[in-house]
Amino acid sequence: MPGMSLGYLTEQPTRAEVDALDGATVVEFGANWCGICAAAKSDIDAALERTGLRRIKAEDAKGRPLGRSFGVKLWPTLVLLRDGEEVGRVVRPSNREQVERALADAGLVAG
Repeated sequence: MPGMSLGYLTEQPTRAEVDALDGATVVEFGANWCGICAAAKSDIDAALERTGLRRIKAEDAKGRPLGRSFGVKLWPTLVLLRDGEEVGRVVRPSNREQVERALADAGLVAG
């Protein structure tokens, strides 16, 4: 998928900045060239679009410090945070409902 961008940012906050965030946040790790990320994009977007949650789309790769600090191994991975603390995680979601259920289980949205 040359030239395609899924919106994952190379410029991203540090782990200390993420840990200091107030409220609910979803940090989505992936890569702009990742076919699995592209396949999951519409389900992730649909699950998050009306939540009002802060979303950080962080490009991940070997040696990227933010992804390594969360132990990310597969893409896409959504790390669900409340006040900088991890309260849930979704790895390679296969449908919108999987993301919605994880958000509800983590208490970030009404289930």
